[in-house]
Amino acid sequence: MTQTAQQAPAAAEWTSDELMTINAARALVGARTVFVGIGLPSTAANLARRTAHPDLVLIYESGTLGSKPTRLPLSIGDGELADTADAVVSVPEIFNYWLQAGRIDVGFLGAAQVDRYANINTTIVDRGPDKPEGRLPGAGGAPEIAANCGRVLMVLRHSTRNFVKKLDFVTTVGHGSGPGDRERLGLRGAGPVAVITDLGILRPDPATSELVLTDLHPGVTVAQVRAATGWDLKVADTVATTEPPTADELAALRALQAAGRSAT
Repeated sequence: MTQTAQQAPAAAEWTSDELMTINAARALVGARTVFVGIGLPSTAANLARRTAHPDLVLIYESGTLGSKPTRLPLSIGDGELADTADAVVSVPEIFNYWLQAGRIDVGFLGAAQVDRYANINTTIVDRGPDKPEGRLPGAGGAPEIAANCGRVLMVLRHSTRNFVKKLDFVTTVGHGSGPGDRERLGLRGAGPVAVITDLGILRPDPATSELVLTDLHPGVTVAQVRAATGWDLKVADTVATTEPPTADELAALRALQAAGRSAT
């Protein structure tokens, strides 16, 4: 029996959100630096530092390099990020010197909407006939992160509301409309390499750049994922099953979240 199997709690002892966050943290293994979006990406990145990747360098667009927060930051302007950072620089330096020069390994983003080519909308959503458009937080640094980091990871919950056939607004380019678009637009990084959800993991097909279901979380079926996707989702010939969370991973995540709640 493997160590993972010995430590894995029963499925009833963890939630789909916890499994999503833990898999997102695992995806950072091997990265040196990560440009962290707030929300789910920040939770996953901080969890990675507390579990499989203690040497991971967290970079936030507010200008903090090597932050080691003791709790989840409330925003990119949370003083905890500056207090625990190796260095604090100006926002222009973060973008011009670190990000746009290709010095950051991984960009970690969330999204309100994602399409089949991993393009992102965080600006506007159509709320239906006779209703005003819904305004979202906007781009922030996401377009530059997706354009210039070595690769991009995304994490969000899986539903037809979020995984849509056509974005209401293109905030951030993932793979555009298919192969060659990133190169044509002059985007230096590889773009999105994985979209981690509460149902499984999608990755771009090397030939078409279209997202394909490659991994299911324990207890989830292909039919469930397809039903939660707003287009005809393609499925890999062999679909893996992600490892269940270990007791150590769950304890670290819950401690991190509890510390964050105590700060609000």
